[in-house]
Amino acid sequence: MSAPDGLSRADRVRPWAALLLPPVAWYVFELGLGSVLKVDCAPVGTWLGLTWGAASLAICGLAMALAWPCARPADDQTPPRAWLSRVALILAGIFALAIAFQTLAVLIVPPCVG
Repeated sequence: MSAPDGLSRADRVRPWAALLLPPVAWYVFELGLGSVLKVDCAPVGTWLGLTWGAASLAICGLAMALAWPCARPADDQTPPRAWLSRVALILAGIFALAIAFQTLAVLIVPPCVG
């Protein structure tokens, strides 16, 4: 069964996935590193913080890659879908910036202070 607008289910889900991935990546980055810091602070400053930050940035990049093809209205999509994709692109950029600054802070500030 096909959708009324001719789009597959995957094409309709792409903007929503792109919208939800960056905040989830940032939240898992924050919660995950905080949980590790409570157990053992040493690995966060050496390798785990940088690796987790890079993975979170990659997820934001994936969200941008999902939203980019849908950001321009075409004949086969509705204007709200293009608008949602543009919002997802902006949101991915904002969360990528937050993750980048927090990863930089993990590298600058010693994790076992205090």
